[in-house]
Amino acid sequence: MVSEEYNIATHRQDIYFYSTPKEIAIGRNIAKAVAEKYKFCQEPSLNRKIQEIGQKIAAVCDRKELIYHYYIIEDKTINAFSLPGGFVYIFRGLLDKLKTDDEIAFVLGHETGHIVARHAIKRLQAAMASNLLLIASTQVESGGNLPQGVYLALVSLMSGYSQEDEFLADKLGITYARKAGFDPKAAIKVLELLERENEKSPARQISYFRTHPYPIPRIRAIKEELGLPLNFRDLANN
Repeated sequence: MVSEEYNIATHRQDIYFYSTPKEIAIGRNIAKAVAEKYKFCQEPSLNRKIQEIGQKIAAVCDRKELIYHYYIIEDKTINAFSLPGGFVYIFRGLLDKLKTDDEIAFVLGHETGHIVARHAIKRLQAAMASNLLLIASTQVESGGNLPQGVYLALVSLMSGYSQEDEFLADKLGITYARKAGFDPKAAIKVLELLERENEKSPARQISYFRTHPYPIPRIRAIKEELGLPLNFRDLANN
């Protein structure tokens, strides 16, 4: 059933093919595909840290009808992503590069922002035939074979969002980090860190930049949002 609803993140009416319960069902099934594809971190202290920071972000975000889940994927990939319905993942490769809880909070806030703005469900609506979304939303029994539509949905979501969506997720990420008691300026450090990592191996662009826009214009937008002064590099890359 197609419905038009107010999007609290974009402040406009958006068209949705699926209700929030269906969105949660889609996310839950794609999460099963993630669990089949990747190993999760088994270190209690790290998992506890991610849960504590993530739940602080969830407590201040703009969609309270969802239950948010935060996971660490035990993989050296430098990236993070989210699924419809409240599922957020950060790769160990990225987590190990982050030096403070403030930096972690921005990454988790950014991915939570995608969920709040329903970027994932809108991307799937645009990218996939309705029958594949229907398959992805169908209840899958524990231990059962996941339908192909679920894996296609995961591939689509891990291929990244539009620049407009990423800028909005950045804005929501710093907003939620600040409301949760973290320093939003850490977002700049995260993007600068990722840029340095990419420059170390220009021939092999790190995963984050295959799914997220280049950081310089994002840094400028964050500085403007926080009322921070711009430097020559910010202005030169306008």
